Amino acid sequence: MRWPLLFLVPLFAFGSRLDAALPDLAGAPPKPTAPGEATAVFAGGCFWGVDAVYKHLKGVKNVVSGYSGGSGATAKYMLVGTGTTGHAEAVQVTYDPSQIAYTDLLKVFFAVAHDPTELNRQGPDVGPQYRSAIFYADPKQKELAERYIAQLDAAKVFGKPIVTQVAPLDKFYPAEDYHQNYLALHPNQPYIVYNDLPKLEALKKQFPAWYR
Repeated sequence: MRWPLLFLVPLFAFGSRLDAALPDLAGAPPKPTAPGEATAVFAGGCFWGVDAVYKHLKGVKNVVSGYSGGSGATAKYMLVGTGTTGHAEAVQVTYDPSQIAYTDLLKVFFAVAHDPTELNRQGPDVGPQYRSAIFYADPKQKELAERYIAQLDAAKVFGKPIVTQVAPLDKFYPAEDYHQNYLALHPNQPYIVYNDLPKLEALKKQFPAWYR
């Protein structure tokens, strides 16, 4: 559940805001030369803002807001909002690896999509359904995510340890229609203005070559 307007404050007021782009993953694999299609699932608090960030990346074909971590029977907004289902609000990103790599998606996830040092909350939203998580689809995604977290922690990029969960993707369940493409449809909603539009500004500032 979204908190009342009284409690709405910019997301990064709670955690570590970065003014410069993160380093690349050391030893990242090269992009394939042929066009293709792959998916990645990320959870970083309310899915409205995370969805919008990835929709503004070149090479991303589609983004769907939804739920991961629990069962199909509880993949409903009102149930997930209780914090008892095991689900996290998440986004499924479909992208062309020849244009933007999985490691690039990770970089954006940690740099501007959310604050990876907050445990079971993002800004005004509190509960395990708002946890920071990477749901990996295969061993390679798991390896890259864990290596990048270790690299960022070792460099003390955030000043606090990263608490992002790296967990296997069992299934992704799309959220209700009214949650899809929410920022684009409600750009003046106070929650969006205070918590999510700053993410797009950070994306544009830090990754101008990737922004669209």
